[in-house]
Amino acid sequence: MTVQPVSFTQNLTADRSWLASLHGTGEIDSITLDMSTFTSGTHYVPSTDTNIPYSRFLSGIPVGKITASGLFGLYSTGASDGRQNLAGFVFAEVLFAPSQTKVPAALLWHGSVKTAKLPVAVAAVAPSAICQIRFA
Repeated sequence: MTVQPVSFTQNLTADRSWLASLHGTGEIDSITLDMSTFTSGTHYVPSTDTNIPYSRFLSGIPVGKITASGLFGLYSTGASDGRQNLAGFVFAEVLFAPSQTKVPAALLWHGSVKTAKLPVAVAAVAPSAICQIRFA
């Protein structure tokens, strides 16, 4: 048996057509996503590559902060664990191993978004002290 190093290059183009302007993109925060609150195929693209098995979390997914854990999960007006308060949107696509339960991400909490271009439907909410998003 021989061990042969393998290198691989892949270029991904992030779809940030949901941004209405660049305002606020320099003010992003680091967050950790609780993957149990997201759905494969809707909020992230599951890996189909056996050589480089990374799933891809989509940018523009709305998130709220889970009060008990401090992690961020899918924003839902019907939630009662803190996710009912919009904290912002995942700014950049993130590659992660399918078995990961916690994934680091960047949060856009201040800026403008085009609701029609978001990867999932989100009703516009009033800006708050936590989330200063203007909807276009």
